Amino acid sequence: MLAVQNKLPYRYMKTELRQLLKSMTILVDTQEQKNKHITLYLSKHNTPFKSKKLEFGDYSMMLPANEELGIIRDIYFDNQIAIERKSNLEELSNNLTQGRTQFENELIRASNSKLILLIEDARAYEKILNHNYNTKYKPKSFLGSLMAFQARYDIDIQFLNSSYSGNFIRWTFYYWLREFLK
Repeated sequence: MLAVQNKLPYRYMKTELRQLLKSMTILVDTQEQKNKHITLYLSKHNTPFKSKKLEFGDYSMMLPANEELGIIRDIYFDNQIAIERKSNLEELSNNLTQGRTQFENELIRASNSKLILLIEDARAYEKILNHNYNTKYKPKSFLGSLMAFQARYDIDIQFLNSSYSGNFIRWTFYYWLREFLK
């Protein structure tokens, strides 16, 4: 597990920390599709976001420059933390079968970072066990691949209803950044 360590030369007061955290901007990979539920959530909660090509993951974050608080240029965290989103088990099944090499290469690129695999289905684990998905991928193989990748690449796997994805993305990055800045 990678520890979050502050590499900035400053210790911030609570008001300064709040100001920096409020300016956090979510990065959305340019290839990310069908994510309107996430961008609507971010907009509704006044969380800035912008599109950027990411080397791995679908979401990450950055901190815009704030010279008043000692941040002279934008700081990007896309090489330190990312969230890879899968909208359903069929998409994930495809990544673990036909797209396995490409998916594993993405996990390898992220191996020195914190990567969270967000599967937008709160009952996905149960569905895998009961083969309640529309592919021929056998449950034992599906779960085996998922657990092997979790162990091999130290990824976190989250099963979550899609209506909470925006909230999960926002607060995951917020608290990670808060720990980084402390």
